[in-house]
Amino acid sequence: MTKKPDQMPLRVGLAGLGAVGLDVAKRLIAGVPGLSLVAVAVRDVEKAKRALPQVGSTIAVCKATELANDCDIVVECLPPSLFREVAISAIDKGRILMPLSVAQLLENGDLIERAKLKGARILVPTGALIGLDAVRAASEGTIHSVKMVTRKPPAGLEGAPYLVEHKISLSGLKEPLKVFDGTAREGARGFPTNVNVAAALSLAGIGPDRTQLEIWADPNVTRNTHTISVDADTARFTMTIENIPSENPRTGKSVAPSTVAALRALVSELKVGT
Repeated sequence: MTKKPDQMPLRVGLAGLGAVGLDVAKRLIAGVPGLSLVAVAVRDVEKAKRALPQVGSTIAVCKATELANDCDIVVECLPPSLFREVAISAIDKGRILMPLSVAQLLENGDLIERAKLKGARILVPTGALIGLDAVRAASEGTIHSVKMVTRKPPAGLEGAPYLVEHKISLSGLKEPLKVFDGTAREGARGFPTNVNVAAALSLAGIGPDRTQLEIWADPNVTRNTHTISVDADTARFTMTIENIPSENPRTGKSVAPSTVAALRALVSELKVGT
């Protein structure tokens, strides 16, 4: 979907201005040729105006479900409970939906078929992970196995539903503790705001029920660390990335620039990578 020189910039709407959404907004306002941030959906308008003076003037404020009315692209940066209604509003308008709550796609798989019927697109940015291009390439052949091991500072996992359900406390943790070992689907369900990367990896490769996931609470690390190992008929590879946490410890600083890079690829004359 490369923009022609005489076309108007693609209109971007941001659903949410948390740590990631605000970073994305600032980068778009600073200027990305071919893209224009035209609307945001926020709970606290005054707080948004303090962070971004353009909110309410050159950037409209509306309900998250109304962004698709006037935006070509809706970037979702919301709590998981709000994901579905925002996704449906964008899909039913035939827009491009860029979800950052990628784990919710595993719980709402019907949206993919809905996008096909409505002529919409769902584009998942690379986010905090490395190597999705390699996994996607491998999936054109046969992938035998995919495993991801995530290590996060305990603060980045606190409050996850899985920990609450299983009464796992991370308070005062002195040694690394494996808190989960299962499939990407199970992990996304138990840690909906912590392991969107596992959901993205599973969608790029062999699916959420065959992708294996380990999650460790590790007081010895200061970065969100993800190691993926893939065995396929074309290659065998292992890659590790260490992401600096953002203001929200559950999310890495790399998510916002990755989102902007994915948006830029929609309008750039040159796109590197699959």
